[in-house]
Amino acid sequence: MRMLHTMLRVGDLDESLKFYCDALGMKLLRKKDYEGGRFTLAFVGYGDESDHTVIELTHNWDTKSYDLGNAFGHIALSCDDIYAKVEELRKKGVKVTREPGAMKHGTTVIAFVEDPNGYKIELIQH
Repeated sequence: MRMLHTMLRVGDLDESLKFYCDALGMKLLRKKDYEGGRFTLAFVGYGDESDHTVIELTHNWDTKSYDLGNAFGHIALSCDDIYAKVEELRKKGVKVTREPGAMKHGTTVIAFVEDPNGYKIELIQH
């Protein structure tokens, strides 16, 4: 067995694709409208689904926003230069919710940004 994808419900698919593809550098792998169900699925990631875990963005056409709840934590991404990446994302208008620095009670350097729907993305220095 292997992990295939994580699904996130999004209110504005175009805005979410801009964040994940333009800001974070993922690729739109596939996208399909389901007219009968009034929803669209878009899969994004850094590599082919055959050997990479990806994110499924689900856009229900009649729902503009969601309550995030308090159970979901975050998606984690590694990066080579976390300080440069945070500055690059900030220049693209991405909301930085935690500046790069050592993890509380540890030495790993992390930062957090937020997608247009409020989902947290943790960046971890590689």
